[in-house]
Amino acid sequence: MFFLTTKRIWKSGFVNFWRNGVVSLSAVLVMVIALFMIGSTILLSAALHDGLTQLKEKVDINIYFTADAQESDIQAFIKSTQTLPEVASVEYVNRDQAKEEFMKRHQDDQLLLQALDEVGDNPLLAYVNVKAHDPSQYKLICDQVSPSGDLSPAKVSIIQNTGGCSEERNQLAIERLSLVIAGFQKFGLAVIVILILIAALITFNTIRLAIYDAREEIAVMRLVGADNRYIRGPFIAEGILYGIIAGIITIVLFYPLTLWVKSSTAAFWGGINLFSYYLSNFLEMVLVILGAGIVLGAVASYLAVRRYLRM
Repeated sequence: MFFLTTKRIWKSGFVNFWRNGVVSLSAVLVMVIALFMIGSTILLSAALHDGLTQLKEKVDINIYFTADAQESDIQAFIKSTQTLPEVASVEYVNRDQAKEEFMKRHQDDQLLLQALDEVGDNPLLAYVNVKAHDPSQYKLICDQVSPSGDLSPAKVSIIQNTGGCSEERNQLAIERLSLVIAGFQKFGLAVIVILILIAALITFNTIRLAIYDAREEIAVMRLVGADNRYIRGPFIAEGILYGIIAGIITIVLFYPLTLWVKSSTAAFWGGINLFSYYLSNFLEMVLVILGAGIVLGAVASYLAVRRYLRM
């Protein structure tokens, strides 16, 4: 009996959906816009967070050693640096490796390479590349390796200079990008709330019109003693159908859209490909978009039924 009643409710919901025609279409389209904004906010937030992560990974400091620094002193300094809780990794580059990197980096500048050969002895210094767990910790690391820091003077004396400690541009860029992400998320949330309210209002009015159009049928069902669930159910089912159809349309739209912008987004963000992200998180996107559509349609139609179909 339960399954038969449920089947009839959904069948009546489908009939109401097609009967309302243009009104149903307008409700679905507005709901598509709201769900599209939800999906877009998820995708763009992922892209921005990926960009922030990549920017953080590119921030580092180079600690250059004096030309006469002994290898044993350098290794002792590296071990001391690795024990610092703020340090994530330490990569040592000796003078020969530094020269090879320099020549590779400037392989197209023959004049510069010729000048390097004329110098004779290798003028480049050995160094260690230090990465912190968090960019805000670089100042602490720089203070540790400075002459007035916690490392012993014997180890500090082999340091020529620390590249990156005096520059705050990287940290400033990270802070600005973090502010952009926070601002975008707040703006996106505000737009989503507004669109959801508009979609809910249109769905609410659509169900109200459906109730008004079916007033004679409702009166007959009441006379014959139809169950309240059977009278109200089709209208709630109609609202849920709006959400399901809008969710499916939105999910389908994201496929060609992310495919179209995949190359430009990968080039712009320097890493993340929105199309690949969409495919790898397809199930989560479906659950969020479809779930939001169903909840939106169900709540709006339920409120309309309670308001205009009092039993």
